[in-house]
Amino acid sequence: MALFKGKERAIAGAMSRLTAVNPFSPERIALEAEVLGDTFVATGPVWSVDAELDGLNPNLAALDAAGTDLLEKARARLAGGAAAGAEEQQLYEDLVLYRLYGGTTEEWRAILDADQATPRKVRSYEAFARTAEHFLDVRGFERRGRLDPPFLFAYGYQTYRAFHQVLRQLYGASMAAASLRSAVWQSIFTADRGRYRRALVDRMHDYTTLITGPSGTGKEIVARAIGLSRFIPFDEATGKFANSPNDGFFPLNLSALSPTLIESELFGHARGAFTGAVEERAGWFEACGAQGTVFLDEIGELDTAIQVKLLRVLQSRSFQRLGETRERSFDGKVIAATNRDLAAEIEAGSFREDLYYRLCSDRIQTPSLAEQLSSYPDDLGNLVLVICRRLFGAEADGIAAMVEAWMARHLGADYAWPGNIRELEQCVRNVVIRGTYHPIPARSGESDPKGPREAFARDIVSGDLDTDELLTRYTTLVYQDAGSYEEASRRLGVDRRTVKARVDPEFLAALRGP
Repeated sequence: MALFKGKERAIAGAMSRLTAVNPFSPERIALEAEVLGDTFVATGPVWSVDAELDGLNPNLAALDAAGTDLLEKARARLAGGAAAGAEEQQLYEDLVLYRLYGGTTEEWRAILDADQATPRKVRSYEAFARTAEHFLDVRGFERRGRLDPPFLFAYGYQTYRAFHQVLRQLYGASMAAASLRSAVWQSIFTADRGRYRRALVDRMHDYTTLITGPSGTGKEIVARAIGLSRFIPFDEATGKFANSPNDGFFPLNLSALSPTLIESELFGHARGAFTGAVEERAGWFEACGAQGTVFLDEIGELDTAIQVKLLRVLQSRSFQRLGETRERSFDGKVIAATNRDLAAEIEAGSFREDLYYRLCSDRIQTPSLAEQLSSYPDDLGNLVLVICRRLFGAEADGIAAMVEAWMARHLGADYAWPGNIRELEQCVRNVVIRGTYHPIPARSGESDPKGPREAFARDIVSGDLDTDELLTRYTTLVYQDAGSYEEASRRLGVDRRTVKARVDPEFLAALRGP
């Protein structure tokens, strides 16, 4: 007796590939159509947060039903003595995984919604374990690899968290945005989810992720999506996860702190290690734990002396607190981000080449908003609506229509959005609060001004800047020309920390140009 009959084998093969495919790739949609045939509902070439659908896939219920029906038939045949070769064994295993995930999403949503700093007992695990054993503990099926229910429960919960982190935080229906979501998914699960599940779950902390891209393109959002989607073990004896996913992300903006404070934040310090260190403190390398992630934003700004210490952490997974000699271990993951050209920084001698090669085992490039809109201009309206729904609640739709109308009149369809998604969000806020928005660079199509410096001069003459905006842009301009915080502070006659606090990353990026 065959395990799969007639067309069932083709459907089982497509369902098997669905368990492994990147859900944010066009291949996912093609596989859905292959399984469902004439009942497939087309919504777009990739999975994205659409303002109308809100990211919901109308095909999921039909896919779950088709997979469950096929799985039950295969199980009955196995129990009845059907012989399954290696290929059919794998198809059956993948159908079980699909059934376990699709049948438990509501429970995982409830766990995530109720998530607290101290994990509670998860009562839905018992039903999950019974379902897993029902399909896995059957005559004729040979368990291989990691198929024990506690692991599968944790793996499914990770999959659920990762999918919604990526889908709900990384907006855009363009192929550029879809490619970014696919890249983030690979950073979490690698290009081969089967290999990840079998062998790499406990090793992903060894792979540092480097996120590059223009300012304002969501590099921290990408880092947060990866950091909050890491695997968290489940303990069957206590019925609890090892820790809360929301407690394991530790972001640090390296351009905003002095070298001493950066070292203290990362490595911790002993009492008396420096002026003001009145008690000992654990740093983030120590506090984040095995499932935690330290995010180093603006890694290109890191002082060369600290680069050496960071290199040692990545090489040996060990460090010392400031003022101590005791070796401590780092068991978490590092994600770094920069909008700088690190190759140029290496050539200039301001960034270590050996550190770069420790950082770039996994690289993600965030696209500019202009790249996204060039392939799908209609995405601007969808992005504005998604932003408004997140910011303004009940009146979001009317506000979005008002903001779109203002942008069409004053910015035009060809506006380049040099500040990217961050600028778009601030444009929405400005139009809602003040009824207007003043871009830093020149608007496309205007003959004057031609660049950010000229735009700054125009805004000064026209009186469009308040005192805070004036000081921020002027400080940024001086910093760009001076080349360092120390020289800028000398020219301005203020402390270097004041300069750091005043520098505007968006204006600085515009001054530096593409």
